[in-house]
Amino acid sequence: MKIKYLLLSVFMLALWSCETDMENPDANYPDPYLEIDSGDADFSTYVSMGGGLAAGWSDGSLFMAGQMNSFPNIMAGVMSMAGGGEFSQAYVNDNVGGILVGGVEFWGKRQYFDGAGPSVVSGNVSTEATSTIPGPYNNMAFPFVNAIHMVAPGYGSAAGLSQGLANPWYVRAASSGNASIIGDALAQQPTFVSVIPGDDFSAWALFGGQGPEVDLTSATGMFAGVGATLQTLGASVPGGVVTNLPDPSNTATFNTVPYNSIPLDQATADMLNGAFMVYNGGLIAAAAFGLITADEASARTIVWAAGNNPILMQDEYLTDLSALGLPPLRQTAADDKVNLFAAPFLGQTPDPSNPMGIIGITIPANDFAILSSNEIATLQSQLATANGAIAGLVPDGWALFDLHGLYNEIATTGIYEDEFNMTGDLVFGGFFGLDGYFPTSRGYALIAKRMMEAIDASYGSNLSDAGLDIGDYPTNYPDGI
Repeated sequence: MKIKYLLLSVFMLALWSCETDMENPDANYPDPYLEIDSGDADFSTYVSMGGGLAAGWSDGSLFMAGQMNSFPNIMAGVMSMAGGGEFSQAYVNDNVGGILVGGVEFWGKRQYFDGAGPSVVSGNVSTEATSTIPGPYNNMAFPFVNAIHMVAPGYGSAAGLSQGLANPWYVRAASSGNASIIGDALAQQPTFVSVIPGDDFSAWALFGGQGPEVDLTSATGMFAGVGATLQTLGASVPGGVVTNLPDPSNTATFNTVPYNSIPLDQATADMLNGAFMVYNGGLIAAAAFGLITADEASARTIVWAAGNNPILMQDEYLTDLSALGLPPLRQTAADDKVNLFAAPFLGQTPDPSNPMGIIGITIPANDFAILSSNEIATLQSQLATANGAIAGLVPDGWALFDLHGLYNEIATTGIYEDEFNMTGDLVFGGFFGLDGYFPTSRGYALIAKRMMEAIDASYGSNLSDAGLDIGDYPTNYPDGI
């Protein structure tokens, strides 16, 4: 039983009607002869720090065109009109994306839209982490960087890769094996910085809430990392802008695949209901003996019907009934969210010798596949706490940019900007790339535009008057660019 990827097919032309000049990325910047003033800010040496959102990650990977249109690079182009200098980035080798560690693929290639859904681009991953191009670079943001990683010495050491103590993209770009991201940033004596406080929440959510909750308060937790980063920067850098963090559950990653995406005919539904009679009977017995409430028994009862059905899943929040031989199973509910990356696996039979072993039907989807309602509640509660803490840690006089609010606006009302309606829909909404969380190049241009508004409000600059047009940036890159 194969469930096809849940995306609509439309004309490809709708996706890249306005392509970026790949040969001359500066062509996307506004007229350099406009009178743009820095106000009280000094943009002469601008440095960016953060995780994947600041690195230019898009479409499931880091690739050269995405880096060219990272929001820091876009902002630097405008800042150059107000005294800003050159802005360097540690570009990967090509537009295939991905990265190797010792010749072994650590992360795979980017995706493109093939007319029906996301497909992996052709070509081979060629960027090798251990083939170093030591910086430092103006864009000191790298994928999978948590808050504490920004101040961790040796995070660029190749020897630490096998132990999870280093980052392959930073290993490639670090000034030395003992370097830290913040040390390499400060070595440039920046006059202005932008900081996105890490990938802590996005990493936890995008991998389905697996493992413990985000560590906020320990010595290596998020607050320690953000606090050390902003305190150190605030003591030596004249100005900057800090963002709060978006809600990953409010993105296309978790709002594209329906919770009830298992189609069945009546005969199959009847057969499955028979197969789950013992499990359902065990729940009734557990409730009768007071081991679970009647409400939990009802929520855990597995019922199949003709039409679209919820997904069979594991839920670690359920009462442990293993002593009765009952696993923590239930079907997804409307307030659970299915991970976009899990869609290709639903309905698959991983063991050809067992045709009845079907993921999401007789084999529960694992924790990666579903962000449960309890996980979402935990995520949003922690995120609210974290964003409140971030706001309190911003150095005096620096700008605070509400990235969380921008993401929510995209997800709810959409944003109309430069004659483009940006929504939270995958592929056709314009804001999210094919991984559903990280923006398209046009989405990054929108972030740059809104962030510059925040900078202008704090420093009296007029970067917003430069006329940056998000329509100059594409929403999709085809295969083979």
